[in-house]
Amino acid sequence: MRAKLPHTTGVVDRDGIGIHYEVYGEGEHTILFLPTWSLVHSRIYKAQIPYFSDHFKVVAYDPRGNGKSDRPATKDGYTLDHSVADAVAVMDATRTDKASIFGLSYSGLVGAALAANHPERVSAFIAISANTPLVPPYEYRKPEAFNAKRETHEGWDKYNRYYWPENYADFSEFFNKQIFTERHSTKQIEDGIAWSSEGDGEMLVMTIDSREKGKLAVNEDMYRKIKCPVLLIHGEDDAVAPTATSKKIAELTDSELHTLPGAGHAANARFPAKVNTLMRDFLAKSLGTWRPQKAPSKLNGEKRALYLSSPIGLGHGRRDIAVTRELRKLHPDLKVDWLAQDPVTRLLEASGETVHPASGLLASESAHIEAECGEHDLHAFQAIRSMDEILIRNFMVFQEVVEQQDYDLVIADEAWDVDHYWHEHPELKKSKIAWFTDFVGWVPMPEGGAREAFLTSDYNEEMIGHIESHPELRDRSIFVGAPEDIVPMSFGKDLPMMRDWVPKHFEFSGYIIGQHPSEFDMRDDLRREFGYQPGEKVCIVTVGGSGVGNHLIRRILQAYPIAKRQRPELRMIVITGPRIDPASLNAPADVELMSFVPDLDRRLAACDLAVVQGGLTTCMELAAAGTPFLYFPLRNHFEQNFHVAHRLDRYGAGRRMSFADSNPDQIAAAMVEELTFTGASKPVESDGARRAAAMLADLL
Repeated sequence: MRAKLPHTTGVVDRDGIGIHYEVYGEGEHTILFLPTWSLVHSRIYKAQIPYFSDHFKVVAYDPRGNGKSDRPATKDGYTLDHSVADAVAVMDATRTDKASIFGLSYSGLVGAALAANHPERVSAFIAISANTPLVPPYEYRKPEAFNAKRETHEGWDKYNRYYWPENYADFSEFFNKQIFTERHSTKQIEDGIAWSSEGDGEMLVMTIDSREKGKLAVNEDMYRKIKCPVLLIHGEDDAVAPTATSKKIAELTDSELHTLPGAGHAANARFPAKVNTLMRDFLAKSLGTWRPQKAPSKLNGEKRALYLSSPIGLGHGRRDIAVTRELRKLHPDLKVDWLAQDPVTRLLEASGETVHPASGLLASESAHIEAECGEHDLHAFQAIRSMDEILIRNFMVFQEVVEQQDYDLVIADEAWDVDHYWHEHPELKKSKIAWFTDFVGWVPMPEGGAREAFLTSDYNEEMIGHIESHPELRDRSIFVGAPEDIVPMSFGKDLPMMRDWVPKHFEFSGYIIGQHPSEFDMRDDLRREFGYQPGEKVCIVTVGGSGVGNHLIRRILQAYPIAKRQRPELRMIVITGPRIDPASLNAPADVELMSFVPDLDRRLAACDLAVVQGGLTTCMELAAAGTPFLYFPLRNHFEQNFHVAHRLDRYGAGRRMSFADSNPDQIAAAMVEELTFTGASKPVESDGARRAAAMLADLL
């Protein structure tokens, strides 16, 4: 799912060639993203467009030869003159009189030509790894190498006119790996290969052959004509364009130049948090455009925390509220702002908590998860990987908040984006941070084979490197559980065992229940509160706060009449969550449907049986209450199938079921059996929230 969609799209015709453009956001100032080399299209800017369109009008368009733009049939259709004229035409079509322009690689040259020859249209020029013919390219990219006939093509010999037409896919894979020379760039490489597949080798050869065909003169005088503010960014490990290109342009234009250690050719994609911040601050300094403004100073003695609660599952919200209540006992003056998404915001508001207004800018992670799921199937690891566009958008929202307000502490409950980008760029850290999680380590699903095993290891290795390289960044790392809850598995090939590594880098709070059932009223009183009648057996079906559980609910509804025939006293209540429409389920007339209840934990403690997905928080609430339950881990969901299942086995809680192998008759039989269950699971600790709050209190 994309972080933001355009509000306007169109095609401008230039001499019979259609150039597809998109417009995002509103604002007095416009940013125009110039397409780079036709190898890829405008999605290369997916980490910039959603964020900047919150504050600017943003225009992007696809290059000739890729994306939704047309493919000229001759090399004369790909000249620099056409590229500059396309930009002007798109500006005219979108009623953009003047804009700050952003170029990457080849479009760094396009942007320079645009700023020099149309100065009235350009207010500022920003370029990453800018291309310029004024500096010789690397030997392997010189014309002699490109035009050489070879019997074999290995490495950079693939950058060759005779290789591309018949071996375009292989060249694309090779070249994208040269664009992203940084370690742990698997997702960026995959994206580049996918976008490259919309072009072809013949077209790409024409783009090279056209470089000398235009009428625009590219020389030092052209660069000296640029009078607008210029920002240049270049990775020091760029294998495609030497840093000398940006240094030469800076010399001729009196630019602001940033070279990024460890960065390759497309830093906007690989290190977007750094690039976005540099770009935002440059425009603000040069043009007076938007940037976060500091809020008034806090009152003397006031303590303020920003709480980030994971939107995937309401159980996170309940445990985070419990921690906050305990923390306020230790710091009665503490003010807590919550940066959260629906449906967690509903729970927070029902609990009287303060939701930060910036929460409304967050892209929906729950909606993305739903878009990724199949029939009771969610490949959680791949869903997180494909959520990169949403995560960088939401990180930038968070970063604005902490730049505007002085917080004494950020409490991050599985806020993966914040943890990742602050570790990548420790200079962005603005306050102390406490990190909460109930699992550590991506785990490959067996069906994913060797490729998924490699990817999960790569992600784990990056996480381990972040933490070991910057042990000071997290002011406290809290594992929600005990050391025994860590799965006895390895992080991957040549990586440590999880049980060896995690205790060295985390403290353990014990499990955190939103409100422990031991604090509830007596069970009979709870049943009377919810209208459960003596003698009836109440079964609650709940699938969490996202819409992923739709298929499970429907199958359980099919099982209900079968179980009802065997146990006439059975009463079923289905809590769909706020993202599933109860009316869409066609439930039997005697099944009660509810969309959202803020006190689900109390209802689970009062019922006789629950049927749920494999989410940890709900399962552990049931374990703590001693309520029998069936749980159905989502297929391909590594956390539910490994981390959660291991923990529930340790507590002796719940009966694991396979959705794929369970028809309505089998589910009904299991429900009837569990209604007679007389065993007991291991007690769940009741002081987790208090222990966690004590760890946080030290930081305040």
